[in-house]
Amino acid sequence: MTRLILSTSNIMVGGPSIIRKPGADRSNLELTNSLRSNFLAAQQDYSPSPSYANGVNGYDESDEENRSPSRPPVSVWITRQDNDFYIPTIDWSLSWLAEEPKNYEITVKLFYMANTDVKSRSKFTKDALNLVMKELGVDSIDLLIVSFPGMSFDGDCEWEADKKNSEQGNEAEELGTWPILEELYEQGIVKKLGLAEFGTVKLAKFLGNVRVRPQVDQINVKDCCRVPQPLLMIAKQENI
Repeated sequence: MTRLILSTSNIMVGGPSIIRKPGADRSNLELTNSLRSNFLAAQQDYSPSPSYANGVNGYDESDEENRSPSRPPVSVWITRQDNDFYIPTIDWSLSWLAEEPKNYEITVKLFYMANTDVKSRSKFTKDALNLVMKELGVDSIDLLIVSFPGMSFDGDCEWEADKKNSEQGNEAEELGTWPILEELYEQGIVKKLGLAEFGTVKLAKFLGNVRVRPQVDQINVKDCCRVPQPLLMIAKQENI
């Protein structure tokens, strides 16, 4: 089976702002924009230096209108290993941390795709974490945040956003996936677990149905509103 291994790199540094479209999934937008940014960066890294001939200092001004940025061939910035395609290429010789792992708090955000069954998520989760740990040269992750499909936190105010959020996602799939993460926690591979875009109602229901509780609930309200007071209260009560 052919696999496409897509890397966002470090989305905390230099990534683009999330491009918002009406009705779009914010969690998916965060993923796709991060991928787009990393793909463009990889293409620029592998692009040949421009060379000019003729004209003043070797520059042909008459060709200015027809000139376009030179893009490297796909084979240059994408690597194939057996049935795996790394997009973009991962340079393993340069991928380890610059300092000792103890000097970092490593957070991984995992995006689950829609129409992926729970059984498949187990393998995808382990494969993704193994890849990250190999690239960073570590044997554990400090915090794993999971983003389930269909989740967002949008509205004209925090109350509207919280109400809309309560009807989003798939509770059965979310609860069915969580034991996969609990196992990683119990094995010591992940030290803390977290959720993304869970409002008051969804978080309260979720907490009552899991063994290992999330310690983080990542909410993106940058362009929306404030965190609703009920969500702040439940987070405080549950030490989230």
